[in-house]
Amino acid sequence: VKSGEYAECPIFSHFSNVFHELSGKTWGIVGLGTIGKGVAKIASDFGCKVIYYSASGKTQDVPYEREEFEFLKKSDIISIHAPLNDKTNNLFNKEAFDKMKASAVLLNLGRGPIVNDADLTEALEQGKIAAAGLDVLGKEPIEKDNPLLRIKDSTKLVITPHVAWGTVEARTRLMDEVYENIAAFTKGEARNAVV
Repeated sequence: VKSGEYAECPIFSHFSNVFHELSGKTWGIVGLGTIGKGVAKIASDFGCKVIYYSASGKTQDVPYEREEFEFLKKSDIISIHAPLNDKTNNLFNKEAFDKMKASAVLLNLGRGPIVNDADLTEALEQGKIAAAGLDVLGKEPIEKDNPLLRIKDSTKLVITPHVAWGTVEARTRLMDEVYENIAAFTKGEARNAVV
């Protein structure tokens, strides 16, 4: 619309940009904790087949199929919600991108170093995967020489500055919980809270 192409279009819909439904797609998840399970439910509600990879091997008793890392070959969308540790550091590198579908979309909402920024840049530039959405990066704030900055096409790459967690409500809950923990500590009490 902003480019003016829609105003020049002879019909009421303008289909120059190709897009697809989620229904029928396979959504692969890395990190099936509280957030990952929430994403899995939403993906499932939209008609996706949900599969997951557990780097730790701890995730059990969920209604989704657990796969080995070869789940990359089956997944149309892959979302990362995992912690950074020795099993997840650099998990998504050149070898991983070589296994993914050329139509796949990668979403990293976990920790930046789980994805190798240079290898992701190469995968996007060479069309090994279709697109990526990142809220976290290997080094934050982003360095001026990060190769991902070469990709200007926002249909291929969207980067947000580590803010997916930071709604006003979430930050308010966090501060409230800090206050409650300090108050409990001064009274000699223990708190087990979920923020």
